[in-house]
Amino acid sequence: MEVQETRVQTDRVLTIPNILSMARLVGVPVFLWLILRPEFGGPKSDGWALLVLAFSGISDYLDGKLARRWNQISNLGRLLDPAADRLYVLSTLVGLTWREILPVWLTALLLARELMLLVMVGILRRHGYPPPQVNFLGKAATFNLMYAFPLLLLSDGSTWIASVASVFGWAFAGWGTTLYWWAGVLYVVQVRRLVRADAMAD
Repeated sequence: MEVQETRVQTDRVLTIPNILSMARLVGVPVFLWLILRPEFGGPKSDGWALLVLAFSGISDYLDGKLARRWNQISNLGRLLDPAADRLYVLSTLVGLTWREILPVWLTALLLARELMLLVMVGILRRHGYPPPQVNFLGKAATFNLMYAFPLLLLSDGSTWIASVASVFGWAFAGWGTTLYWWAGVLYVVQVRRLVRADAMAD
């Protein structure tokens, strides 16, 4: 993540990139419901859950690309995009941990990183800085996790496909978690430098 300001090019709300981000947000509770249906006596809907997650990944790529190409970067878009990323990660963690596909320790590790960033955002706001921008490292971490989660969902079975999905799913999960924390640590370093600079200026 980066703390620097990105130039806002439009104040419009109903742009194509923002609509894509809003659609991703609407998909979060749908995705969680599809994952948890078996836990409440319903049929497994993992295939539909994977489709929702695939749509999330495609729209995540498109909203940023289209916003830059069509000069539609907006304050709302800067909030919606990372919010949708984090909510998908959170909902997937809840669903997969509930179904005992993910171990509790991995979920705790990822949630601890999110808590750390929330604290850093609070510090930034107290010093008058805007919410952070998502940089390449943070996006790479999210993409790795977004690959890991559907593969781990596919690994919930006894077929050869489930075995292969488990291997690749855990590989992506390992890389994603490492990059997630790496991006978080870099963000903490940036916040610390900003706070120190403010203190020296005073």
